[in-house]
Amino acid sequence: MRKWLSALGLTAVAATVGAVVVIAPANAAGGVSATFSKGSDWGTGYEGKYTISNGSGSTLPSWTVEFDLPSGAKISSLWDGSYTASGQHVTVKNTWNGNVSNGGSASFGFNVTYSGTYVAPSNCRLNGGSCDAGGTPPTSTPPPTTTPPPTTTPPQQPGGRGAPYLYMGWGNPPSPQTVMNATGVKWFTMAFVNASGGCTPAWDSSRPLQGSADANAIAQIKAAGGQVVPSFGGWSGNKLGPNCSTPEALAGAYQQVINAYGLKAIDIDIENSDEFENETVQDRILGALKIVKQNNPGIQTILTFGTSTTGPNYYGNRLIDRSKALGANVDVFTIMPFDFGGGADMYASTVSAANGLRDKLKSTFGWSDATAYNHLGISGMNGLSDQQELTSVDTWTRITTWAKANNIGRLAFWSVNRDRGCPGGGVQSACSGIAQNDWDFTRVTAGF
Repeated sequence: MRKWLSALGLTAVAATVGAVVVIAPANAAGGVSATFSKGSDWGTGYEGKYTISNGSGSTLPSWTVEFDLPSGAKISSLWDGSYTASGQHVTVKNTWNGNVSNGGSASFGFNVTYSGTYVAPSNCRLNGGSCDAGGTPPTSTPPPTTTPPPTTTPPQQPGGRGAPYLYMGWGNPPSPQTVMNATGVKWFTMAFVNASGGCTPAWDSSRPLQGSADANAIAQIKAAGGQVVPSFGGWSGNKLGPNCSTPEALAGAYQQVINAYGLKAIDIDIENSDEFENETVQDRILGALKIVKQNNPGIQTILTFGTSTTGPNYYGNRLIDRSKALGANVDVFTIMPFDFGGGADMYASTVSAANGLRDKLKSTFGWSDATAYNHLGISGMNGLSDQQELTSVDTWTRITTWAKANNIGRLAFWSVNRDRGCPGGGVQSACSGIAQNDWDFTRVTAGF
């Protein structure tokens, strides 16, 4: 999920984001370097990313990022860390108590959303800190088909279309049996399987497929009559997509996890510049999913990726188009409608984003509304998002009701760990930041 990004210490580097200047001050950690890798202009805000490399294994201290916004822009939200604003100048501060291993790398992302008279160019794509208005092809929609839509089979839905994320890596993970008994939920999306030593899968790149807290949780869920959908990837970490050199190798890594747990579904959470915004890796993942479908009849394959409030962005549209071109036969395309400057009405923003995805699936595959909804998923963020967008229990109930009425293929949220109340607590790993009863969001999702 596009969530919980690590705050990293950076050496001096500056980049111009359209009219936004980003500066990361130097620190004393020897061997640490930072480069501005890529950002994207969404029309109402900017997203930037740093890739941090470490040649010495040094611990990285606090970081500070400073923004100078264009004239006429007014800040409406800012993501990651505390911040102060003075006129057009914004300073973001945070601390990360960890390190990047010797020779390793990690990513830090930020997003600032603004309003006002300034209108950003619609097709600006950043490369190495410069804004090249011709650097990225504009999103295009194929012309409508003049032939009758093909007859399609709805995606395999083995149950568990309502499968909230459970993460054993942080956030005081609850006992899955406790949650199942309290809510009636049967399926969980387990996060995240990534790369451990090249193309070898492991939970968070470190916990083995067997004998880990994750394996124990899966055994509890299955013993109670439930099932799991392992999620590969996420925003940060060392991922399988870039590390497995071919679609065949990547499919082999997915297969190890399928075999370990006797799976009926897998989710590829494709994000960030190393996977989502890397066209080679996008195609590799799609090729691997095609192989998985061929080798595992009946398995459900899911792609999860970010969105704007009106539907997929350039890379989301490309992912969908390439899935058709490569014959990947993906069952469910799931959007994450949060951290997109969605404003106060997260129900309206979520429905708008989902309908934008519906329209893209219709134009690419020639599907009807009903078939497109069958192949569509929503993965939200309960309570406060990283950008302080508020999804209340009532809002999530309305989203779930809409999802049921349109028979969409999947419903999830990040995360069960956070499905506990802490009103006024802000964005945390073990609670939602709002007033609620334990497991309220899971209870609603279980009814999907």
